[in-house]
Amino acid sequence: MIRFDDVRKLYRSVLPPRTTLALDGLSLEASPGEVLGIAGPNGAGKSTLLNLVLGFLRPTEGRVLVEDGAPRRWVERHGAAYVPEIVTMPGWWRVRGALRRFAVLSGLARSERPARIEQAVAALGLEDQIGKSVNQLSKGNRQRLGIAQALLSDSPLVVLDEPTHGLDPVWTRRFRDVVEGLRSPERVILIASHNLDELERLADRVAILDRGRVTRIAELGHHPPVGEREAYLVVLEGGGEALEAAVAEAFSGAAVTSTPQGAGSAWEVTATPAELNRGLRTLIERGATVRAFYPRRSRLEAAFEEALGE
Repeated sequence: MIRFDDVRKLYRSVLPPRTTLALDGLSLEASPGEVLGIAGPNGAGKSTLLNLVLGFLRPTEGRVLVEDGAPRRWVERHGAAYVPEIVTMPGWWRVRGALRRFAVLSGLARSERPARIEQAVAALGLEDQIGKSVNQLSKGNRQRLGIAQALLSDSPLVVLDEPTHGLDPVWTRRFRDVVEGLRSPERVILIASHNLDELERLADRVAILDRGRVTRIAELGHHPPVGEREAYLVVLEGGGEALEAAVAEAFSGAAVTSTPQGAGSAWEVTATPAELNRGLRTLIERGATVRAFYPRRSRLEAAFEEALGE
């Protein structure tokens, strides 16, 4: 549905005279039914990419296509569900009034608007904010309002630019359910984010950008391939020689490392899922108390570091 063919985008300023290269020969595709993540350091070109998809900008060279047509013309005809990084709207608007305006702009039939607005309010937990003005909303609630207005659109194109920006941990987790609710075989969802942990949970693939180019496409799944060895951090209660001996028996090559939050002892181990389970069982049988264990780096974090060479 979305296609970038060798796209370059230059920004030019008059005072002082300067040219900035935002995208440099970028090629990328996104298909209906998938959630495509966009990751990269600051200045990598993520926001420029999204603005080209929405038709806010035109490429300096190359082509950007949405269903084989120009993005601006396509969005004017079909609309788009869009959440910008910083949600702004007139401060005197009330939450319900804002959603009513966005429902009109999204093309919803008059008879559908009340129910869809209530669904969006419930999905983002805005019931107790409904009578407040935008100026009265906290940063997080304003972001939730921005996400709620995107739910009013039936467009097959969803573009989310740093959508969890300003959300607390509870709503960051609940946002995953919002994205799952948006998934459909006819819809493509683009999410640009610095939060690699969230992208790994949400996206089917992640395009990693650096200096305006796609340096790597990370193919994600919910589980690592069977038998793949990964680095894990195992956090145990206490310390001492007896515990060290138990760790050495459970995990060959285990190395002590810094302890999260300064409690207990932490060990870095490399193991397959089966080896991890056997090692944890051995530790428990030897009387150790396992406080936590988790991957040392997620697969997306590892891909990100390899793509950027750091």
